[in-house]
Amino acid sequence: MSAQVIVHRDKTTLAAAVAARLVTTITDVQAEHGEAHVVLTGGSMGNALVEALVDSPAAPAVAWELVHLWWGDERYVERESADRNATQAREAGLGRMAALGLDPANVHELPATDDAEGDDIAAAAERYAAELARVAAGSARRGPHGVDVPAFDVVMLGVGPDAHVASLFPGKATLDVTDRTVVPETDSPKPPPARLSLTMPALCTADEVWLLVAGEDKAEAVAAATGGADVHEAPAAGVRGRRRTLWLVDEAAAGDLP
Repeated sequence: MSAQVIVHRDKTTLAAAVAARLVTTITDVQAEHGEAHVVLTGGSMGNALVEALVDSPAAPAVAWELVHLWWGDERYVERESADRNATQAREAGLGRMAALGLDPANVHELPATDDAEGDDIAAAAERYAAELARVAAGSARRGPHGVDVPAFDVVMLGVGPDAHVASLFPGKATLDVTDRTVVPETDSPKPPPARLSLTMPALCTADEVWLLVAGEDKAEAVAAATGGADVHEAPAAGVRGRRRTLWLVDEAAAGDLP
């Protein structure tokens, strides 16, 4: 199934459009299943999305108490570090969503260095994998057979200038891991070096994968990943939703497309 590219005028418009799309998607899922599972992305685009979502007049249409939020990756640093995706999301407004009914117990942050595992990043990866499996086991909605995760309705991913997604970087052995849902990365090419990431098979269990990209510095990566580049050179080329894959980009990020 080929991916669809949808271009928006600028980053602000893109964030608002993705927020509206997410509200509609979650309400459709809840009409059929009740419970919904969404994987958030970090970075400037992920934070812009959270801000737009919190301020969206349509947000109350979602039964937020039945939504589980996950992250595709995280910096393995102290829990309150400003480097963490989850910290940035809270500052962008995610914490205010409790007023809409979002249960803090359903916001599944990845482990941090000041948790029990300390510097044992491999053990931290195993714990998040166990959390995915625990929630999947207690839910009527499980991911595809063979991958022990909940049924992800939407996985949202940012894309780096090198076309990495989550913390799966070009040329790294983590791209070929198929027997786990979460992997540690101890030598990220961009700081901080220690990361936790969902694996490619875990990301690709989602019904829908949305790649959110803004900025001229991402244009080459968007063109490569949508143009059939090898996953080891452009990891974004390898992630696909089971039902739909969307590249939601602004005009600047689309600048190198045909």
